Amino acid sequence: MSREMVRPGGRSARVQASVHAAVRELASEVGRDALTVPLVAQRAGVTPSTIYRRWGDLQELMSDVAVERLRPDTAPKDLGDLASDLTAWAEQFFEEMASPAGRAYVRDALLGDPDGSNAGQCSAYAAEQIDVILTRATERDENTPDTETVIDQVIAPLMYRILFRPDGLDASYARRLVATAVTPSRTGSPPTA
Repeated sequence: MSREMVRPGGRSARVQASVHAAVRELASEVGRDALTVPLVAQRAGVTPSTIYRRWGDLQELMSDVAVERLRPDTAPKDLGDLASDLTAWAEQFFEEMASPAGRAYVRDALLGDPDGSNAGQCSAYAAEQIDVILTRATERDENTPDTETVIDQVIAPLMYRILFRPDGLDASYARRLVATAVTPSRTGSPPTA
């Protein structure tokens, strides 16, 4: 079942907000594995059919909640230069995504995503944040890579390592990836962890 990409208004927005809040509250109270659509519906003050009609099933609901939780709530810090701004952002991105909650949100976002729209939305969040940083740097007349280069050289390897090879991973890896992206080496190969 496809979900609206546009932020709903009125009653639809209230239903979404109450159902999302119910999922977050219940997940922390009883654990994610104990969640059911009837339990979420009861907490949210809606009928189970409302949830099934809007989200299809619990997995798609969890995916929708995860995408919302992965949405950045603030603009990237402006520290005065590209390397500092991108490093601060990448460190924060790493900390959030590498946390147990962040990894769970990423898994949920992808599990209930049969058409790939949630993955695309999560990618768009990161690209929007990177665009802000790069636009600031361009306005300061700094030499900047493009957004896709930052995604390829910072976000892609970082997410791969967070999801599949997290052992020994820390924020220094994010810093090294940024350093490579903003000061390309002759080989252009990403740093090792």
